[in-house]
Amino acid sequence: MRDTAARMLALLSLLQSRPDWPGPELAERLGVGVRTVRNDVARLRELGYPVDAATGRAGHYRLGVGASLPPLLLDDDEAVAVALGLRAGTGPAGTREAAGRALTKLERVLPHRLRRTVAALTAATTAGPANTTSDAPDPEVDPALLRTVAEAIRDRTALRVADPEGPARVLEPYRLVSWQRRWYVVVRSPERGTWTVLRADGLELRVPGGPPFTPVEPPEDLTDLVLREVAVRGWTVHARVLVHAPASAVLARINPAVGVVETRDARTCVLVTGADSVATLAAYVGMLDLDFRVEGPPALVAQLRTTGERYLRAVS
Repeated sequence: MRDTAARMLALLSLLQSRPDWPGPELAERLGVGVRTVRNDVARLRELGYPVDAATGRAGHYRLGVGASLPPLLLDDDEAVAVALGLRAGTGPAGTREAAGRALTKLERVLPHRLRRTVAALTAATTAGPANTTSDAPDPEVDPALLRTVAEAIRDRTALRVADPEGPARVLEPYRLVSWQRRWYVVVRSPERGTWTVLRADGLELRVPGGPPFTPVEPPEDLTDLVLREVAVRGWTVHARVLVHAPASAVLARINPAVGVVETRDARTCVLVTGADSVATLAAYVGMLDLDFRVEGPPALVAQLRTTGERYLRAVS
C-alpha cells in the first residue's frame, strides 16, 4: 500500500481526470478499501479541495468547484495564464493531447470567476500568423490588464485610457490580438467613430472604466486591421524595398497582412514592411528569394552589406 501522501496525490489525479468516480472503482485503482477512500476524500476536503459525493446505487465522487482556487500553488493570474497556454495548443506535435488533458483537469477546479475570465480572454482574442520572429526582447504586459480588457470586451464596457497630452480618453474595446509575442487592442473612439490599434504594453487604464456601449459593425476583419497597422506603423524599424518581380510574386511569398505591396509596373513592386531590428529585417527580405534594392532606411543597407560579406566568407 502506498503511503498516505502518495495515495492522496494519486486520488486527486484520478478525480481530475474525469467527472465521476464510483467509490469501489477508486478503491480498486488505488489498491485500498472503500473506507480508506472515504478517509482520503475527507483529508482532501480539509486541504481545500471541493470533493462532492453522491450516495445510492449510482453513488460517486466528483471534484467540484470551490469558492476559491484549490491549493495548486497557482495564484489567479498564473492559473489564467496556464489555462490560456494550454488552450492555445501551440506545443510540439505529440504534446497537444497531454495539454488537452491538463486543461480539462485545470478547468474543472477553476472557480467560476476565473472560468469566466478564461472564457472572456479566449472569446476576445485572435492570433496573427506565426510566420515571422524577432530578436528583440519581449515586452511585458500585466496579466491583470489583459483580464480587464477582455472582460470589458465581453461586457461591452468602455475603457478609460490615460493620455499624456490631456484627460483620459474613453475608448470602446472590440478585440485583443496576440501576434509575434505582443498584445494589441483594437478600440473605437465613440466621439470620432475612428478605429485604432494600441499596444497593450503601452496602455495605462484609469479606474473606474467607461460606460456601457452598444457595439457597431467593424469596417473589416479586426485581426487583419492589426496586422496591416503593425506592418505599416507598428515596428521599430520600417523599410521600403523595391522588388524586381510582380506584386503577385511577392504576395505569394508573404502573408499579405505583414507588409503592404505597391505595384510599380508589370515587373516591379515596392514592399513596405518592418521588424524590431535591422538584422531581423535583413533576414526577412533575403527570404523573399527575389532580386531587390532597398530604398530605405540606410541602416538596412549597411546591415545587408555586413550580412552579405558574412555569407561570402562562409563559402570562401
